[in-house]
Amino acid sequence: MKRIINPFINGDNGNCFGCSPHNSNGLKMDFFEDGEFLIAEWEPQSHLSGFKNVLHGGIQATIMDEIASWVVFVKCQTSGVTTELNAKYRGTVLTDQGKITVRAKLISQEKKFAKIHTEIFDHNGKLGSQAEVTYMIFPQEMAKKKFEYPGIESFYEKE
Repeated sequence: MKRIINPFINGDNGNCFGCSPHNSNGLKMDFFEDGEFLIAEWEPQSHLSGFKNVLHGGIQATIMDEIASWVVFVKCQTSGVTTELNAKYRGTVLTDQGKITVRAKLISQEKKFAKIHTEIFDHNGKLGSQAEVTYMIFPQEMAKKKFEYPGIESFYEKE
């Protein structure tokens, strides 16, 4: 697995709820690339519970949207915006049992849209939720000029 660097943390976009290590209320997600997948291991906190230590469904949707955006950054090599997220909740994801695993992969990329499949697995590796996420993606030059996309090389350590 290859670690993905967050090139946004020291810029104007450095307070993202999903991925900024500086957002004290945020999720502080880190990402890794493993072949066609992007993966995150993440430890849920109790204040993100819905009912009795169950990770709130809205937070699960946010997590899946966040990793999908990183698929756009890394696999599509541009930026974009969510146009659709269809989540399905398959099992219980608890906040008091340790780390969960999130993974996503690019399903298709057309001229203006990318479709991404995301999954959250509980602490035992059982599927808790999944989503199909559609992103409207921007041409790379527009992404660089208007949306501060730093280029694919910024997401990897220099060798």
